[in-house]
Amino acid sequence: MIVTLIVICEVGFWVLLAAGLATRYLLKMPRLGAGLLLLEPLLEIVLLVVTAIDLKNGAEPDWKHGLAALYIGYTVAYGHYTIKWIDARVAHRFAGGPPPVKPPQYGTARAKHEAKLWLRTVLAAAVAVALLQIAIWYVGDDGRTGSLSSWQFTALRAAGIHGLIALTYTIWPKKQPAEAKSERKPVRIER
Repeated sequence: MIVTLIVICEVGFWVLLAAGLATRYLLKMPRLGAGLLLLEPLLEIVLLVVTAIDLKNGAEPDWKHGLAALYIGYTVAYGHYTIKWIDARVAHRFAGGPPPVKPPQYGTARAKHEAKLWLRTVLAAAVAVALLQIAIWYVGDDGRTGSLSSWQFTALRAAGIHGLIALTYTIWPKKQPAEAKSERKPVRIER
């Protein structure tokens, strides 16, 4: 049941996103579109409540409950970022908005961008670990909570791996190609 609910929440996320953006830009009803987009956190609340009820009713804590916590953590950390990213592209494509800003490609600016994304992953892991710890305390039986503890390690491992990847952009920054540098000609101001 939990896996089905996770799938429903994921599909619901994209359906609400599409409906909100279509209402906002195609139907020219920005307030209603924003209202639809604001309904998205309710999906995670429903998932959290159903997961807690499932555990309360004596379900064996297993990978489904851990996956639900990781999904909620990811949505908390990356949900708004994803919506803004897609919103900028839809506004540009369908509403004449400015072209979306692309992330930096080279040097320190790219390293900072990657570090900010890593911090989002740290937030996702922290939310997942906290939810899993609450579930462990809620269940209370150490013999039944091993899978939840292993999901905590999975969340921390994902944040650690992402941190190592982000660190590589600082240690070995990608350099701008020479031809790209030469294409930029200095602007002369004539007086």
